[in-house]
Amino acid sequence: MRAFSQLFQNIDQTTSSNEKINALVTYFDTAKPEDAIWCVALLTGKRPRRTVKTSELKLWCAEESNIPAWLLEESYHIVGDLAETISLVLPTGSSENVYQLHTIIETLIKLRDRAEDERKEYILSMWQQLTREELFVFNKLITGGFRMGVSSKIVIKALAITYNTDSNIVAHKLSGNWNPETATLEGLMTAETGDDISKPYPFFLAYPLDQEPEELGDVQDWFIEHKLDGIRGQLIVRDQQLFVWSRGEELLTDKFIEFHPLVNILPNGTVLDGEIIPMKDRKYLPFHVMQTRIGRKNVSKKSLSEAPLVMVCYDLLEYDHKDIRELPLVERRDLLQKVLDDATHLLPDLSLRLSALLNCNSWEEATQHRANARENMSEGLMLKRKDSIYQTGRKKGGWWKWKVDPLTIDGVLLYAQRGHGRRADLYTDFTFAVWDGEELVPFTKAYSGLTDKELVEVDRWVKRNTLDKFGPVRSVTPHHVFELAFEGIRPSTRHKSGVSLRFPRILRWRKDKSVKDANTKEDLLAILESIV
Repeated sequence: MRAFSQLFQNIDQTTSSNEKINALVTYFDTAKPEDAIWCVALLTGKRPRRTVKTSELKLWCAEESNIPAWLLEESYHIVGDLAETISLVLPTGSSENVYQLHTIIETLIKLRDRAEDERKEYILSMWQQLTREELFVFNKLITGGFRMGVSSKIVIKALAITYNTDSNIVAHKLSGNWNPETATLEGLMTAETGDDISKPYPFFLAYPLDQEPEELGDVQDWFIEHKLDGIRGQLIVRDQQLFVWSRGEELLTDKFIEFHPLVNILPNGTVLDGEIIPMKDRKYLPFHVMQTRIGRKNVSKKSLSEAPLVMVCYDLLEYDHKDIRELPLVERRDLLQKVLDDATHLLPDLSLRLSALLNCNSWEEATQHRANARENMSEGLMLKRKDSIYQTGRKKGGWWKWKVDPLTIDGVLLYAQRGHGRRADLYTDFTFAVWDGEELVPFTKAYSGLTDKELVEVDRWVKRNTLDKFGPVRSVTPHHVFELAFEGIRPSTRHKSGVSLRFPRILRWRKDKSVKDANTKEDLLAILESIV
């Protein structure tokens, strides 16, 4: 635990990627194997489920520190992180006991089925023994909000150095359904990738287009497709078994039952890459329909009828048991066409579609397709070099995403809430409203888009113009107008405005507009009607 806590401090004290990689390499070289695998799991998103409630932690901390619960709550709102608040409030431990990271995590997992008094006894015992640095990390393990300023890419590079191998190979080994409770890092890094038949390939991600499309060269060198708004996924058939993975490495096979017949249709040793999206009457459905399928544990006949899924395939990663990612895209697509044609011959009502290519003789034609993207339930265009190989992660040059300009609306700032982490002392999370007659109706929240200088300015204004307080939230005088950008809009019975926005963020502070210049609820509904 001390070694992991020291790693946390070393990483937290630097912004250099190379220094973070070196710190991880040192840790992997010296840590116990049981701890090393959990370190990788924590830093790549494989955290165990939380076993202790936040309310319990707050109550026990208030009792142990002998401070009122309201004062602890206020301190939490100021600090912005519960794990850090507890570590600052509690007295420092003095025990010389050395605890291993893996034993602490394993004990926390076991607490899930224990009575509250047993959970409390263990947590208090650890609180009384750990140093302040260890206490902070321990609390992070409990709360589940484990962030160390380290991306999966940095972890992969550190492991590649440690095991003297290629980063792409490491990324592939870390993908899939491995369990830190049973796996070892050595076993994970030395195993053949074929040992786990469910293992997906690391996804190749496109960069946002940051130049004029004409600068990409001849339009004939590119495949151009619609960027569909679904879930990126891989569909795998190996050894007469089928697996469906999301880009976030969530195994969704049981939820997406439309694909189950494919286990007898697609040949073994096939891995398809594409977009999983609801489709009915030969029309793609909006993303909010997709969400009705994601959130369900059990798939009902009604949900199958209202949101039937297809995979729109745009790449083939494995063919006849061979990894073909190094082939040019034009060759992979030819093989993909063959696989889908053969499958359609066996099952005419196939839940797979080949991604349609847009025939563009010039970049001007591509620009027009992009302008009409929303009419095709598309977020824009994908541009892929015909000779591109399938790489790992986000790489420039081979694939670009050219999204449509976001939708926008002008809203009035009504509520402000403190941020978290380094912004815990600032009001950075905002609620905005539009006019419904003479009333301002809240319709969305946003917390990104302003510069640090603007955040300080807004924070100062919020504190001077507060009308009321509700815990960490303040209502403010309606005065400031902000232009908000968003990617999508859908009907919502949960919001008074009647709509819900997708990916809202602040585009700019409209100091040139008064409150009366803000948009109306009717404007929002008109946008909704125009794209549905």
